[in-house]
Amino acid sequence: MSESKVKRGANRRRFFFVVTGLNAAAPAAISIFLTLVAHAWSQPVQGSLEVRWDEGAANCGATSHEPLQVHVYDPQTFILRQSLCASFEGNFLYLLVGSDKALLIDTGAVADSTQMPLAKKVLELLPDKDKGKISLLVVHTHGHLDHRAGDSQFASFASVKVVPADLETVRAFFGFANWPDGIAQVELGDRTIDVIPTPGHHPAHVAFYDRRTGILFSGDFLMPARLTMEDSAAYHASAVRVVDFVQAHPLTHILGGHIELDTAGHAYGMGSHYHPNERRLELSKEDLLALPAALEGFNGFYARYPSFILSNPRHNLAAVAISAVALLIFIVWAVRRLLRRHRRSTA
Repeated sequence: MSESKVKRGANRRRFFFVVTGLNAAAPAAISIFLTLVAHAWSQPVQGSLEVRWDEGAANCGATSHEPLQVHVYDPQTFILRQSLCASFEGNFLYLLVGSDKALLIDTGAVADSTQMPLAKKVLELLPDKDKGKISLLVVHTHGHLDHRAGDSQFASFASVKVVPADLETVRAFFGFANWPDGIAQVELGDRTIDVIPTPGHHPAHVAFYDRRTGILFSGDFLMPARLTMEDSAAYHASAVRVVDFVQAHPLTHILGGHIELDTAGHAYGMGSHYHPNERRLELSKEDLLALPAALEGFNGFYARYPSFILSNPRHNLAAVAISAVALLIFIVWAVRRLLRRHRRSTA
């Protein structure tokens, strides 16, 4: 056999082994590639929380404040904060925009559109679609008035649907067959929002998880503020439920309904229109993971933690009432004792 034929045979064998090796490795390579692509695709869209919120004023009448502050987290996610001078609640509202519709979470504490032009501002932020504005769905974290007072501003708009915040409607609209178990979804078009039951502060409380940004919009369930509970057992069950949920989902931030703490962790006075040195809005996964244990060890009245305060207003009110009654009984006893001594001394 000639030398050239030997070389050609060797080349064919090398080519065969190379091609065979590539073919054998192809499934693994493709699998790794698809995994990397899926991982990159599933990563939350990053946004900005670099904003200085209006701190209100000790004398709101002497200063001027915009009623509604808007921060663009990303081009499709807006954080709206109602002025502390308009309402001491200083509510945070959230507008999430998809390709088919938008979602507004809560409408805040002020009904009067002349004082709080919420509907006007929200509609301005919505993109155009079909010679009009994209449709808007208005939902609530819960039914306390400071989270739904602005509902009436949207009543005249045909493209807006407002979901009432009572438990029966919440269960029916989101399709909760076995409340508070189960997770519901709202589809906005290329943007899915998970709805998680979180009763305890309010019987119909829910939190909203945005798969696009990885943000949990927690309402009054978890925030840098007083976490007041109506049902402590339900609150603890909700905390466990949300912890289980986020263990399987990427979590970037937890954004609640209020800020009531300063940077040192002290609470502002109830009804205060002035929040100097206000702490940041967002909480972390670590804050959430600490919540179940905090609730388990709660004394039933008041407990302070680095990022939130636990409080049971009913228990606190009952304790104050009992203390007041005890003090009154002591005063009556002391007065009667003094009167008896006085009678003896003058007899």
